Amino acid sequence: MQNSNETTPENAKKDRYDKAYLRLATEWAKLSHCKRKQVGAIIVKDSTIIADGFNGTPTGFENSCEDEEGNTKWYVLHAEANAILKVARTTNNAYGATLYLTHSPCKDCSKLVLQAGIKRLVYMEAYKDRSGLDFLEKAGLKVEQIADPT
Repeated sequence: MQNSNETTPENAKKDRYDKAYLRLATEWAKLSHCKRKQVGAIIVKDSTIIADGFNGTPTGFENSCEDEEGNTKWYVLHAEANAILKVARTTNNAYGATLYLTHSPCKDCSKLVLQAGIKRLVYMEAYKDRSGLDFLEKAGLKVEQIADPT
């Protein structure tokens, strides 16, 4: 059995694609109108991007994510939630997919990730509260951090 940390052509290709998808998530995050934090998400299944998302307000609402005091409005959707909801509007599903995030999921979004059937999470920056990551790892998801996808 091969060590998964070994440098093999398969692992080199996986690493190359992981970094490319994280760079896409970073670009997608720039579409967010949120001032405090811009987060991007890409869902990949069978080597195909099936959904993307960034944090922002629901369709039909103003784009401003923060109130007058600078606090995030309660109805702002997180990037991974937006991506999962995009999949739900299609005939596709996220079962067995990989989720690429610029920031690790909060505890609420981690429940959505698990229930969507996503099996692997690759993220860049850790969220201040690790409970979402701990939950997903406990549930058996493969979780990997790649801090610098360049």
